[in-house]
Amino acid sequence: MGAAVSEGYVDFRGYRTWYRSAGEKGTPLLALHGGPGSTHNYFAPLERLAEERRIVVYDQIGCGNSDRPTDVEWSVQLFRDEAVAVREQLGLDRIHLLGSSWGGMLALEHVLSGADGIVSLVLSSTLASLDDWAAEQKRLRADLPPEVIEVMDRHEQAGTYDDPEYEEAMEVYFDRHFYRGPKPRPELERMNEGRAPDVYRAMQGPNEWTPTGALRGWDVRDRLGEIGVPTLVVRGRYDMCTDAIAATLVGGIANAREVVLEESSHTPLLEETERYLEIVRRFMSECEGTKPPWPTKSSA
Repeated sequence: MGAAVSEGYVDFRGYRTWYRSAGEKGTPLLALHGGPGSTHNYFAPLERLAEERRIVVYDQIGCGNSDRPTDVEWSVQLFRDEAVAVREQLGLDRIHLLGSSWGGMLALEHVLSGADGIVSLVLSSTLASLDDWAAEQKRLRADLPPEVIEVMDRHEQAGTYDDPEYEEAMEVYFDRHFYRGPKPRPELERMNEGRAPDVYRAMQGPNEWTPTGALRGWDVRDRLGEIGVPTLVVRGRYDMCTDAIAATLVGGIANAREVVLEESSHTPLLEETERYLEIVRRFMSECEGTKPPWPTKSSA
């Protein structure tokens, strides 16, 4: 028999936030998905850990199976409050917290808000400064084929981000730095079906190197030293989370450890699933047997 699975809704500001919970044992793992405006679907492989511990994922408000209000102000505070509501209503008092990409930013916000009960923090392909992130994405963009850059330049100058030609050019960037595995990939197909471009644009902007939304100027670099939770920074070799981005996290958080998956980009959970799961499994187990502060900076 597999682990027990339940799905339902958390009430948040009068709207419904959809969640899925698998497993019943141990200290739960709560996973925060990226975007903003993406969905939980690419976290599906995490449920392989559900025989060992409870795995909880949810679709953030505005996307996936959750309600899509049109009368809210999209902000970091909104999503911070939602994460608190999810923890409170699902009884997630003591957790391991994993955040991927934007979800990692949200995880950092949650920890830095003084949240209690966090046994460990997994920062997966994420960042501490949106300006740094945008600069690194511009660098990756500059390495794309000239004909692709020409298409991007033309449409970005015209503001025609929804043009199929622009979207096709963006796929070249995503194929290098977001997901490098075989296609079609069901988890990503489902994510694309449920994602919310309007939320992404309101929070981020039209693309990864043009931050014009509510996240513009977001920066927690000078607060990383406040984090006393055992922290793992995990990413892919070809990740949008580049060496420089990851170095800021690893250097700023006391005794953080870093693992780079050599065949992956921005979705290592899908690209090197077994290796990723083993790294996260081992890290959580070690943290449950260790009292903070995390003893030494070392490789996993």
